[in-house]
Amino acid sequence: MKRIKIANALNALAPVEDILIKGWVRTKRDAKGFSFLELNDGSGLKNIQAIVDHTPETLALLESIGTGASVAVEGSLSASPGQGQKWEVKARSLTLIGAADQVTYPLQKKRHSDEFLRTIAHLRSRTNKYGAMFRIRSELALAIHDFFQERGFFHIHSPILTGADCEGAGEMFRVTTQDRAKPGTAMDDFFGKDAFLTVSGQLSAEMLALGLGDVYTFGPTFRAENSNTPRHVAEFWMVEPEMAFADLTDDMDLGEALIKSVTSRILDRRADDVELFAKFVDTTLMVGLETIIKEPFARIPYREAIRILQEASRSFEFPTEFGCDLQTEHERYLAEEHFKKPVIVFDYPKEVKAFYMRLNDDNETVAAMDVLVPRIGEIIGGSQREERLEVLERRIQELSLSQEAYWWYLDTRRFGTVPHAGFGLGFERVLMMLTGVTNIRDVIPFPRAPKSLDF
Repeated sequence: MKRIKIANALNALAPVEDILIKGWVRTKRDAKGFSFLELNDGSGLKNIQAIVDHTPETLALLESIGTGASVAVEGSLSASPGQGQKWEVKARSLTLIGAADQVTYPLQKKRHSDEFLRTIAHLRSRTNKYGAMFRIRSELALAIHDFFQERGFFHIHSPILTGADCEGAGEMFRVTTQDRAKPGTAMDDFFGKDAFLTVSGQLSAEMLALGLGDVYTFGPTFRAENSNTPRHVAEFWMVEPEMAFADLTDDMDLGEALIKSVTSRILDRRADDVELFAKFVDTTLMVGLETIIKEPFARIPYREAIRILQEASRSFEFPTEFGCDLQTEHERYLAEEHFKKPVIVFDYPKEVKAFYMRLNDDNETVAAMDVLVPRIGEIIGGSQREERLEVLERRIQELSLSQEAYWWYLDTRRFGTVPHAGFGLGFERVLMMLTGVTNIRDVIPFPRAPKSLDF
């Protein structure tokens, strides 16, 4: 008999005489003459209850079955007389697939702290919270692909190994084949030069956009920041669209449409999973997500943002003056307290932004934009790219970067340059926005952080 997933069984329209389900035991309760097994196979938030009659064979088997064990149950799907469940399985046969020692199995309690669960990341997907999180994560990835595919964007793959630092930050992981006990020069290494894990696929995406039109890359990126904050991990995922023949307004429109679209999609398709977070993690979650969907995002220039911050009836740890880079406390104040909804800040001072952002006519600001959302702060950072060769060369020189290292990037401005724009969306930050989770290490299956590389 072919197995049916528990989520599908629970959505059945009528009783089923013969059914086979497989899953992990969440709880086992013994009664007179029979036992209840609550089973979950990861396909949905809800468990299904299997009723196993006591016989000499099943009693011996049930002795070996406890929380965490995997089993197969064959029987009939019948209407359940219990409250809160439509269907249950009346077992005709029970098979133990994999036992779980009840002394050492670490998920015996119904509730565990996030800190504890991070130490057993290989098992936490079996809990309600993390099962829900990773189902939302899967749906979000599909929603992003659908959003761009429906708009005629091409999905491209940017290199993970690179010789270029997109942001100019220098906080990159070096990749080498050299023996650390016998160091050599970069010329002796595999590529004959220094190689790094990428911090962004943007520059590669730009190159392909200037031939394909509209593209996006969706992949892992890496930052070697020695930071143990709830906002930082060393490996995370970025969504980076690039559009040819586009300006900053097009960029802001795309960013806002993307956030609204994926939020609506998750609320529609993973309602049960989101409801768990709204009930146990952030009781204001649903109100905030509905606001994101229904209300237009506020849009203000950087100068206006600074004025609002300076006139705020509260103090900030970091100064608020023209030329400062907005910190998380500033971003959250604007989104949470002042506008009480997402806000897009644009036209930042050139000193706080990257070399590739288009210089505005005031020669003081660049056509950059950040999308800020409540509880998170920045969730998108983007810009219109500098398409003028002479201006781009001057910016590279001002920042003491190597024009030789970016010869291929400059070539696209030499040969048929066009206005173009794009942004980077932090995939894990969107998950934090959708679930109310406040630590980025709890929205990625196996977080990579300083001194943490266990799985």
